[in-house]
Amino acid sequence: MQTHRKSGPIMTTIAVVSAGLSEPSSTRLLADRLAEATVASLGTPDAPGLPGGTVTVLHVDLRPLAHEITDAMLTGFAAPALSAAMATIVEADAVVFVTPIFTAGVSGLAKSFLDVLDKDSLGDMPVLLGATGGTARHSLAIDHALRPVFAYLRAAVVPTGVFAATDDWGSAGDSAALDGRIRRAGADLAWAIRASRRTPQEADALPATADFASLLGGLGH
Repeated sequence: MQTHRKSGPIMTTIAVVSAGLSEPSSTRLLADRLAEATVASLGTPDAPGLPGGTVTVLHVDLRPLAHEITDAMLTGFAAPALSAAMATIVEADAVVFVTPIFTAGVSGLAKSFLDVLDKDSLGDMPVLLGATGGTARHSLAIDHALRPVFAYLRAAVVPTGVFAATDDWGSAGDSAALDGRIRRAGADLAWAIRASRRTPQEADALPATADFASLLGGLGH
């Protein structure tokens, strides 16, 4: 639940979602670095979003949830682990969402997860988007394939998205350029968290997911 609008110590939770398919994953690495940049920006004097407060970063890896995501698409019901992952995201104060790009499109795992997420659950949620790919030819995928999905979900997506190709992790020059984009994106999300219109009531008002047994019990009426 969001608590940054309450009095007392300020506590902020950032949910970091990675749709990487391999282990280790460059997608998870980028997600972690974006979260670190956001936390760093929240603590700087020029972005005083959390004076005296704390930041908690919670990780949601979609790879272990692949079967449950597929089952949810087929049945409309979320198994416990998937339901817990969804709650982590919905109850956070901000989301970092990073996916690999295949054939200029968002990975099927990432899109399937977004398809089973309640369409009203991310309204006004500050979101930072990132993506990884083997070539810079995929670099526009964030804007043409990922950003419209979050616009449909009415999330408050920050302007700076970060794409990292394989080469960006290599030479010193490319790595420095990537570092700069990550810092800029982290600063964007820090400001979005500080200015967020999302309230605790929005998360509390989300409909509870009915369990399968209860729904079956209602068939006899």
